Amino acid sequence: MTSIFKNSLAALFMLVSLTAALASSHREAPLIADDPLADNVDVYAFRSPDRPNTITLIATYVPLQLPQGGPNYYSFGSNIRYEIHVDNNASKPGDEIIYRFEFERQDEDPTTFFNIRLGKQNLKMWYTLTRSDNGGQSWTTILQKIPVPPTNIGQRSIDSPLGLGKSYQALVSQATRYATTGEQIYVGPADDPFFVDLGGAFDLGDLPRQGSNARDGLACKNVSAICIQVPINTLLKKGASRAPVNILDPNYTIGVWASASRKAVRTLTGKSESYNGPWVQISRLGMPLTNEVVIPIGMKDYWNSLTPYQELADQTLDPFFYNPELALYMDDALFGGAVPGFSKLRIQRNSLGAFDFGNGKDGLYGLKGTAAVAGTALDDAIFGTLLLPGAGKPRSVDLWPIFHTGVPNVRPYQLATGKNGNPLAAGKPFINNFLPNGGDMLRLNMAVPATPRNDPNFSSLGLVSAAVLGLTQAPYNTNTNIQFIPNMDGFPNGRRLEDDVTRIELQAVGGVVLAAIGLWYDDYTGGSPVTQKLVNVLSYSTGVESNDVPFRSSFPYVALPHAGDSDCGGTVADAAANPDAFLGGFSGFNARSVNKSQSAVMATNYPNPFASATTIRYELETATDVNISVYDRTGKLVQTLVNQAMDAGVYEARFEGVSLPSGLYFAKIATNGGKDLQVLKLVKQ
Repeated sequence: MTSIFKNSLAALFMLVSLTAALASSHREAPLIADDPLADNVDVYAFRSPDRPNTITLIATYVPLQLPQGGPNYYSFGSNIRYEIHVDNNASKPGDEIIYRFEFERQDEDPTTFFNIRLGKQNLKMWYTLTRSDNGGQSWTTILQKIPVPPTNIGQRSIDSPLGLGKSYQALVSQATRYATTGEQIYVGPADDPFFVDLGGAFDLGDLPRQGSNARDGLACKNVSAICIQVPINTLLKKGASRAPVNILDPNYTIGVWASASRKAVRTLTGKSESYNGPWVQISRLGMPLTNEVVIPIGMKDYWNSLTPYQELADQTLDPFFYNPELALYMDDALFGGAVPGFSKLRIQRNSLGAFDFGNGKDGLYGLKGTAAVAGTALDDAIFGTLLLPGAGKPRSVDLWPIFHTGVPNVRPYQLATGKNGNPLAAGKPFINNFLPNGGDMLRLNMAVPATPRNDPNFSSLGLVSAAVLGLTQAPYNTNTNIQFIPNMDGFPNGRRLEDDVTRIELQAVGGVVLAAIGLWYDDYTGGSPVTQKLVNVLSYSTGVESNDVPFRSSFPYVALPHAGDSDCGGTVADAAANPDAFLGGFSGFNARSVNKSQSAVMATNYPNPFASATTIRYELETATDVNISVYDRTGKLVQTLVNQAMDAGVYEARFEGVSLPSGLYFAKIATNGGKDLQVLKLVKQ
């Protein structure tokens, strides 16, 4: 009984630390959680789908912003340096290009408690953008005193003559600028592009939730975004050819990370504050989930203080990549049974009958120095001991390069296509973003074309999807040539907004990369490698696979921020609490029938506000009749969208309002013979 009790306690403590893991970089470390204005949230780097000669870099800050979180709405800090760093030269550690944003604030009407009134704005911010092309030795100002759009408070503050008298889209357009050096920049509020079931993740690793539906914990949350679209030639390594040799040209690889820094000393004196001393980095981010999933809580603040180059030199952090904590919950010999949500994710303990990648095991280390690894990336003569450093470090061959060095187009890091059963043989190339002179960064090969977002093969699974196509689908699996496969431009080769990074990284910890190069799962006994365990990993889902609102098709790509007076601000709840006030004057509405619906649940619409059309998404728990009708603010029927009997399920109805005047509209969702009713407020810009 004593040993069982100890094991149970160990599992519990490990699970508690896991619950702080799966939220990208939202409040990920103890100290930065107390300083949200300087908190890095996410970094994205991708080839622009509509402007393929450019790369889009996005860094978001200030996590979990409630749209209605006034009167002192979150924005950027005026005593913080926000930076996006780019490394493009593998021959030396350090940044080559840095974009630095510094902000100042002004209150235009300090006599009011309102944020916006009669064309004047409080908490108003401007930024100055400087760029360094020599790693910070000198700086050039490329934009100066550019206004930041205000928080999307609501229609009266933004659209009406009592406020700014402009649509929010107009404010975003005005804030999108071109620098004389060729970059296009947007800085301001945005919908948080990240998506994950935070509630399930924090509930002892309940991903996907057991016995209930997943919920996107970041739906209806905003962030403060810095978006830069940069010509590829600007980011290119000096001396590199202006045209890539092929789509995996190593000279086109860049590393991208973002940071926030403050001065060391803060002094408070009555109504004012001052900052002095040297600048100190207090937050940084490259790969999503590194500081959350890989780094333990006792090292998180220290990790935030390091640059990727300092991190690479500090070998005390390396073991967390070689033997990741998450792998403990994907191993039935350890604590796999304690996390039923991960039951499909089981790492290889006996791949090809010989190789054990469980924590503390040797992985491929038994081959070190043998003829089998000669000429491969695992050969000391090629990259030294970088990828096969020693015994007891099994994930040095897959998770370490994914997170810490990038992956070279060198054996064995090629698809199993054409390997004829030997995972160390040459196969089909599908990634080359090797940049080993720094630690945690997003690594992107800019030569890889962008996958069109309307391509039928476009997938939020990024390189996992590309690997599946390269292994199973013609024409990709019929040769071993360098060939563009859809989604080769996806995470972890950079990161697109659409990429489901939580799912991809959990699959990677579960050994999917090992399988892609031919180190199949334990139930492979010859014949087809598409075994049940491989199918389990590929079909694993966290339950939340896309953002709560669509991304835009052009720069800055992020969706408009949610408004404080939208459904995200609680208007559906208000309607249920006081239906007579909300629905007064609507002809044909029986206000007393409004209640919490038992047939239509979680009804919402996106985008909101909308310019031309909005989509109403609703879920029916049981089969019922459904009527969805849209009315103007006088109660006049504008359009009936749905009027029919429907089975239980999740549905969408699109309301086209391009020809309608701007203003408020209401969607009535009636079910159960009209006994159950929900009302959504639709804001037409």
